[in-house]
Amino acid sequence: MVFGVPAALALLWVFIRGSEALRRYILTRIALTLPMVLILVSVVFFVLRVMPGDVVSSTLGPKASEEVRENIIESLGLDDPLIVQYFKFLGDVVTLDLGDSFIGARRPIVDELGERLPATLELIIPAAIVALGTGLLFGTFAAVRRKRTADYGLRLYSVIVYSMPIFWLGLLLRLVFSVWLGWTPIAGRIDVVANTTLERTTNLLTVDSIISGNWSALLSVLHHMILPTLTLGLVLSGVFIRLTRINVIETLQEDYVISARARGIRERVVTYSYALKNAMIPVVTVIGLQVAILLAGAVLTETVFNWPGMGRYLIQRISARDFQAVQSTVAVFAMFVALISLAVDVIYSVLDPRVKY
Repeated sequence: MVFGVPAALALLWVFIRGSEALRRYILTRIALTLPMVLILVSVVFFVLRVMPGDVVSSTLGPKASEEVRENIIESLGLDDPLIVQYFKFLGDVVTLDLGDSFIGARRPIVDELGERLPATLELIIPAAIVALGTGLLFGTFAAVRRKRTADYGLRLYSVIVYSMPIFWLGLLLRLVFSVWLGWTPIAGRIDVVANTTLERTTNLLTVDSIISGNWSALLSVLHHMILPTLTLGLVLSGVFIRLTRINVIETLQEDYVISARARGIRERVVTYSYALKNAMIPVVTVIGLQVAILLAGAVLTETVFNWPGMGRYLIQRISARDFQAVQSTVAVFAMFVALISLAVDVIYSVLDPRVKY
């Protein structure tokens, strides 16, 4: 949960320092975000209750005695009325006390997610950089060479990569670069030997490696990040390529761009300092929408590469019918997406003040 604190503080700073119109806009967006999160976590709560199977049968198996089953059901609070369980869950979400996991050592879910969330962040942040960087570079390149071979090739590439199933691309990259060529690790987050020498503070292994000066561990972490990051980033780059291309093409036809060319300003400056800068406004909006896709893609990517993040944790808990862990993980996902979407909307309102009126 601590990783949402910087974003919340930045949002608070913008709220305090911003204009009256900006403050009204932020309050309106918060008012719209809260019901969205409530609806999502509520749907997940009730859907889990109607799914076949239960955590007791999954844990004990079919041969457990009825007395043992009833004792465990009572200890987990699963014998309470559904409405009581629902409001207890909402109270836990509000107070960020997500309870204990139903299986294993029954550890606090906050502790388990605190170990998994950094791994997911260490995957989706570089993947977002790859997706955005590739999209902006290739999209601008395609716009400048509109209706040429490079443009057609990049448009075809964007359609192909965005249509690829993430798990299929991940397996293909593992086969080529890990099995055939042996260039990258096949799975995991860090080598076993490097992991034993790394002192963990934040569970962000890149940060911990730099803090402790453990450069061999840092190289191992970066080596393991290559394929998962490329898998998730390249798939999402397709939408940014197409969006950047069309917006740069439209911007290049604006009067101020034509005037800049008439004044003899170099084409590279016109393209990247004038056109691309103004074409970024719609792209910023899409970044917020892609956060949810990033997290959904992380579930598949972490499963393929045995990456110990929240996505893989969610799959494991769904298989075990651990209602408490699943609904808590989805709630954290929902709050994370809502916070990022809110931050993107605020950034968009700063870039284009017209949205506040």
